[in-house]
Amino acid sequence: MRGFIALALLALALIATPSRATPVEAGDYDSFWLWAGVKSQPLLAKAKRLYLLQGQVGVREPIRLVAQRAAIPRLNGPEVWMVVRVETLAWPPQVYRQLLIQLLRWRAAGNRVTGIQIDFDARTRRLESYASFLADLRRRLPRDCKLGITGLLDWSANGDPRGLDALAGTVDEIVLQIYQGRHSIPGYERYLARLDRFRIPFRIGLPQGGEWDAPEGLEANPMFRGYVVFLLNPLPT
Repeated sequence: MRGFIALALLALALIATPSRATPVEAGDYDSFWLWAGVKSQPLLAKAKRLYLLQGQVGVREPIRLVAQRAAIPRLNGPEVWMVVRVETLAWPPQVYRQLLIQLLRWRAAGNRVTGIQIDFDARTRRLESYASFLADLRRRLPRDCKLGITGLLDWSANGDPRGLDALAGTVDEIVLQIYQGRHSIPGYERYLARLDRFRIPFRIGLPQGGEWDAPEGLEANPMFRGYVVFLLNPLPT
């Protein structure tokens, strides 16, 4: 009986304990994703790092890099990562040529493009094959161009160690997305608790206005490099 009462009291205490999660105020950060169709915001004036969607490689034939921006950006301040949304890794030679041409054009326009980020939802158990694709892509990039990727939360908890090790030797950073759509993924804390497995520099991708509570020990993780906020258009009223 005493054990039952103790468990009941513990359950009540957990229910009564308020969550420390608070809405993500984008103005508190300095690194942002800016996707197609998302309007510029005043806070971008202080941005130190921008991840700008350039285009998408879809699955429809012919497979090619389709631009998602009306024009090449012209930014002379922040560090810029050119982002490519990818639906297939079966790239013909034309896609690599398109990517390199766009990189040169963005740089020629005065943008300080330091890297390319691949946004691909790789299956957790297929990280080794993804790492092989990325290694080949890296060999094709200029030496002064970094390579980054987005990552799924499941990688930290269930990723094949060999796949994670292969990524560690290939990419410069991973931005882990803790959200779907406009909302943080429920229970993201459980996944982030396994970040000690990562031997790759990583950032945490947060949704503007989503809930976030930094797990204990995150700031002390030697691979942690900060946050990237995914900017969103305000909901219609």
